[in-house]
Amino acid sequence: MDVFDVLGLLLAATAAGWVDAVVGGGGLLLIPVLLLTFPHHAPATALGTNKVAAVMGTATAAYLYQRRARLDRSILLPAAALAVPSSALGALCAANVPTGYFRPVVMALLVGVALLVAVKPSFGVRHIEAAVTRRRRIAAVLLAGVGIGFYDGVFGPGVGTFLIITFTSLLATQFLESAAMAKVVNASSNLGALSVFAWQGNVLWALGMGMAVGNIAGAVLGSRTALKRGSGFVRVVLVVVVVGMVTKLAFDQFA
Repeated sequence: MDVFDVLGLLLAATAAGWVDAVVGGGGLLLIPVLLLTFPHHAPATALGTNKVAAVMGTATAAYLYQRRARLDRSILLPAAALAVPSSALGALCAANVPTGYFRPVVMALLVGVALLVAVKPSFGVRHIEAAVTRRRRIAAVLLAGVGIGFYDGVFGPGVGTFLIITFTSLLATQFLESAAMAKVVNASSNLGALSVFAWQGNVLWALGMGMAVGNIAGAVLGSRTALKRGSGFVRVVLVVVVVGMVTKLAFDQFA
């Protein structure tokens, strides 16, 4: 691996950390770069190595967000706890589930997210005084911790975005609060999936730790930018990233 490969991976890791810290989806930047740089390695190795950087970056963003944003720990802690075994189970199933099965469904969900955010300008931006029922709180915990946690282990693209939309829809939170909660759950799901990839021997540790430095730097910059600019900024980045993710998934599916 020459110096240009190293610089490319560090830049990709930094950009992925920024995107992940704001709305999620950084894996769609970093994983293709890993696959291009190491074509002789199995795709699982790219996924596992990406998780090393991702878990560091999302944990950093989670720490920075929780210092400034209001977090509902009665929902956040059980969701994060459930995300660890759920994503580990997903990672165990990853080799037996063709990603082609997921792409059309994920693309449809992401298009729905983009339309929802586009047609409802107040969604996730204005604070809504609403009584959140116990049923909605339980649904948020199970969907975020079990459903999205499992998806992160087995496939992964758009996890942060799906977590933000879940918390915003079910808990009537603003995008900034939802992003803060999403980082904690995503850090947990990354850790669960990483444990399985490491057990399977699908991690390039030295490379992953090197990329983690860039991912952490991007996470610091992204979380500070989001906290400074607020939910309106997160909303704009969310739409841009969703469009990018749909385009990339469509290319992978049909090219």
